[in-house]
Amino acid sequence: MLGAVVDAGEPPVERSSTLDELLVATAAGDREAFGRLYDETAARVFGLVRRVLVDAAQAEEVTQDVFLEAWQTAARFDPARGAAVAWLLTLAHRRAVDRVRSAQAARERELRTGIRDLDVPVDEVAEAAEIAVEHERVSGAFAELSPAQRECLALAYYGGCTQTEIAARLGLPLGTVKTRLRDGMIRLRELLGVTT
Repeated sequence: MLGAVVDAGEPPVERSSTLDELLVATAAGDREAFGRLYDETAARVFGLVRRVLVDAAQAEEVTQDVFLEAWQTAARFDPARGAAVAWLLTLAHRRAVDRVRSAQAARERELRTGIRDLDVPVDEVAEAAEIAVEHERVSGAFAELSPAQRECLALAYYGGCTQTEIAARLGLPLGTVKTRLRDGMIRLRELLGVTT
């Protein structure tokens, strides 16, 4: 006999097989057996969970979850395969590790969300200067086009006219307008050094 546990008004119970018997009785729905199982093992389960989680409040929650799971799944315990305390501690370790993984996943989600929502600073002065330089380059290249090409491109891009509207406005055949637009764009690409 390894020792006896005595509760007020309870008969002495042998410690070596008691936990296994209590867990088997719990599987049968014996609430008193579950209460005694809890009293005998709660400190060890909490200690293991606390070592994994560090945070006492989370360790208390996980310990409660472990005993809830033990109550609900006690029928899965097989005394021939191991001791009740090992079964409980395995449940506790798995639950604690799951909590750590869950917390890590939440932190990573928050980090990804934070990075996505982070406003990237824009150098408005540099951006305005770059736009001004590009505008000058395009204006200079535009000035080197033939007057007919400039007129068609200006109506298309600045005036928002379709090729048909340009032809009607200028009194030209549609094919002529298309040719002037195509040739003007080719010349602009050459002047601006744009490669396709």
